[in-house]
Amino acid sequence: MKTLATFSKNALLWFKHLLVPAAIVVLSGCAGDIDVKPEPVAPRKVVKRSSTTPAVDYALSLQGTPYIYGKASPEEGFDCSGFVKYVYERNGVHLPRTVREMSNALTPVANNNIHPGDLVFFNTSGNSVSHVGIYVNESNFVHAPSSRAGKVMVSSLKNNYWREHFIDARRPQNN
Repeated sequence: MKTLATFSKNALLWFKHLLVPAAIVVLSGCAGDIDVKPEPVAPRKVVKRSSTTPAVDYALSLQGTPYIYGKASPEEGFDCSGFVKYVYERNGVHLPRTVREMSNALTPVANNNIHPGDLVFFNTSGNSVSHVGIYVNESNFVHAPSSRAGKVMVSSLKNNYWREHFIDARRPQNN
């Protein structure tokens, strides 16, 4: 009987420590980007500093920082909205914490008028806006994609996945 009790205890711990956090990630925040399709295997050229806005330059300097759901610092890692909020806070612009709140608070920008530093929003979960990044230049944006990609990186709006899930761009006040 001790074996059955040990098994039950281990099953409960597994449930509490693995399944519950996974369910939370799937159901909230930037979790929608968990289904992000991998980008092409060919190595991407890392976009150099833009020299156009300090926020973009700073965001690019954070490439390689790990994706960690619910986090918002280079020391702990970033989720998508934590990354955007952190970058803009360091540049004197206060943004809401969640993707949806950011989208609701900022003014839309016409697709033919997107500038470096504008925020680009995506529907990656099927439930409205669920992912955000910072536009760099020439259809590139820097973002903290899900743990599948694992780190802050530059992606292209020309990539089929991102193009199909793009919603709109919005401009932070001091951009």
